[in-house]
Amino acid sequence: MSETSASLLDRLRLDPDAASWQRLVDLYTPLIRGWLRRHALPPQDADDVVQEVLAVVVRKLPQFEREPRTGAFRRWLRSITVNCLRDFWRAGRHRPRATGDSDFLPVLEQLEDPHSALSRQWDAEHDRHVANRLLEMIRPNFEAKTWQAFRRVALDGAPPDQAAAELGISVNAVFIAKSRVLGRLRQEGKGLLD
Repeated sequence: MSETSASLLDRLRLDPDAASWQRLVDLYTPLIRGWLRRHALPPQDADDVVQEVLAVVVRKLPQFEREPRTGAFRRWLRSITVNCLRDFWRAGRHRPRATGDSDFLPVLEQLEDPHSALSRQWDAEHDRHVANRLLEMIRPNFEAKTWQAFRRVALDGAPPDQAAAELGISVNAVFIAKSRVLGRLRQEGKGLLD
């Protein structure tokens, strides 16, 4: 992982490199594929649409402007996904599910509506997925005790004094570990999670 202070999104917009693009692909492919398979397409079609979505992201990311509102990238990605799904459906390349194509258009309409239950579900799953994947990606940058202290307090909900006793470190070291990992998560996820 790059040790630069810029977030992944900023690196891709301002100074893209192959490693950062691969990181974005690794981060978002499982999320998009899972959504498409659960809500719109059979697996063989979902993989095609994932490729289309990522191709659009690669082309248009340099022009992406982060809004001051939370979730700008998440909404932008959802819009791209909806548009790619619509194009795929209109082109007639889809293989209908056993339930028929009548289920497809309501999914698109719900994803387009930012207030629909499906859009809220997209938002929640996006944030959970991205946070978990970013944590996996940054984990190798921390010593084992630092990560364990962070995990016990931030993820498991253990009291700091309990985590300190379990790990044989001071309570202050637990707070420092938590702060370091959360700082790195915020840095890497800037624009993706905020």
